[in-house]
Amino acid sequence: MKVGFVQIFPFFGKKEENLKKVERLIDKTEADLLVLPELFNTGYIFAGKVELKSLAEKVPDGKTTDFLFGLCQKRRISLVYGIAEKDDDRIYNSAVFLTPEGLRGVYRKLHLFDEEKSLFTPGDKEPEVFNTGKFKLGMMVCFDWLFPEVARVLALKDADIICHPSNLVLPYAQPAMLTRSLENRVFTITCNRVGSEFRAEKKLSFTGKSQITDPEGKVLLRASQDKEEIGWVEINPLSARNKKMTENNFIFEDRRPEFYKRLLAK
Repeated sequence: MKVGFVQIFPFFGKKEENLKKVERLIDKTEADLLVLPELFNTGYIFAGKVELKSLAEKVPDGKTTDFLFGLCQKRRISLVYGIAEKDDDRIYNSAVFLTPEGLRGVYRKLHLFDEEKSLFTPGDKEPEVFNTGKFKLGMMVCFDWLFPEVARVLALKDADIICHPSNLVLPYAQPAMLTRSLENRVFTITCNRVGSEFRAEKKLSFTGKSQITDPEGKVLLRASQDKEEIGWVEINPLSARNKKMTENNFIFEDRRPEFYKRLLAK
């Protein structure tokens, strides 16, 4: 199968323009699965909860999911994308897995970054893995990269591919995702955004360099730091099911969880 990313510069608050931009880029692809950035349809720096709430959407009932579902059906493609998800009075920073057959799953970001803590509700469920019959997919969002437990839980649940919508501003995440791939022997697709945002007396510059990594921790494809672009590669997702490191080492069988109890201590 062919997997890829759509690295863009979202216009803050201009959902229709951002969706049309994605549509134009997707029209050039041969991929079976594409990942879009975190909060790709709204931009990132919200002036406060009121503004965030005005831009958030329900899933799958919102206009963004409806539009993307149309693209999935038209192009026979699956998408993972980041969105501000409205659920009653709570707003989650979520990733959504959408296929031509419809909604497959939602992941709500567990580890909120910096001022996100004052805007979003942290995720309330353990990360899930979704089986399409051809591959098994898990999701994490941006700052989750710093917490190896997220990728490990997904790998223990048999994920072949971990999709990682992001708005990265720190320089460490892309290299760290090589380790996430290697230590779990999974494919990872990190889709970052580019450009800078200056709103509400705050400015952030995003690092681009979206990438696809394989179970050996190798970069299969990496985007530029500052350009909008789409990229994809062909992979065999089933190769992620080989957890053998040497003739005598299988990464999950060699674990010693009886000595990891400290990981569960608060």
